[in-house]
Amino acid sequence: MSPPDETLAPPPARPRGRTAAVAETIKGWIHERGLEPGDRLPQERELIALFRVSRGTMREALKLLEAQGLLRIRTGPSGGAQVAEPSVEHASELLGNYFFFKDLTVRDIYAIRRRLEPDLAASVAAIATDADVRRLLAAMTPYEGPAFGAQEERRQWIAELEFHDVLVSMAPNPLLAFTCGFAIRLLKELAVCRTIYERPSPELRQRGRLYQLELIDALRSRDRDAARAVMEAHMRFAEGVMEAEEAVVRRAFLRARRGSGGGAPSRAP
Repeated sequence: MSPPDETLAPPPARPRGRTAAVAETIKGWIHERGLEPGDRLPQERELIALFRVSRGTMREALKLLEAQGLLRIRTGPSGGAQVAEPSVEHASELLGNYFFFKDLTVRDIYAIRRRLEPDLAASVAAIATDADVRRLLAAMTPYEGPAFGAQEERRQWIAELEFHDVLVSMAPNPLLAFTCGFAIRLLKELAVCRTIYERPSPELRQRGRLYQLELIDALRSRDRDAARAVMEAHMRFAEGVMEAEEAVVRRAFLRARRGSGGGAPSRAP
């Protein structure tokens, strides 16, 4: 299955389907050849000869790599497979599917945010530019004033989280940035959080805004220690408020279920 005249790492010891094994071999070949996003792979006939597999297996392997976001396949006379770089959104969607049936809580998510976002803020403080500061200030504009109604409340909550998305995009460590960004994404998508975000919480928004302004001051002065300390305090405060709100929402959900005769559910939203 290995291409001729190419030295690849031995396959993993655990059993794997043939299609997956071929896809891994192709990934190794792409890496060893130094191909970049946008580079084209050989035509299907050449790939079949190169990797010594059937047409069906090759097509399945290419489709698997396309589903993973590593290839872009176009049909037609000028078509073929091109190397692609998976987007953060695509990678997050795939990882999010793993947690779809997990009963995640606010505490679970903030356990990650509390530990990682202070380090991320400190890393950004070391390299932040005036343009970065302007981007963060612009991200705060949507929640400068009070919210009127559940829809506006939710919009402002999401905008506050997007401030952190902007901060994440500035981090020099891609793994740290992805992990923090994924935790923020979970907060946006968790069912209980969607309900929380429809409830008024002026204290969290006002205190959160003050923490963000303090963070921006730390970034302006390139003070890593101050940036870390501000984010640690921000995450502790936000976790406390969100956990209290989560408890209120879950109790209301249980009361509504019992009142409707449905009994206590096994899982709250």
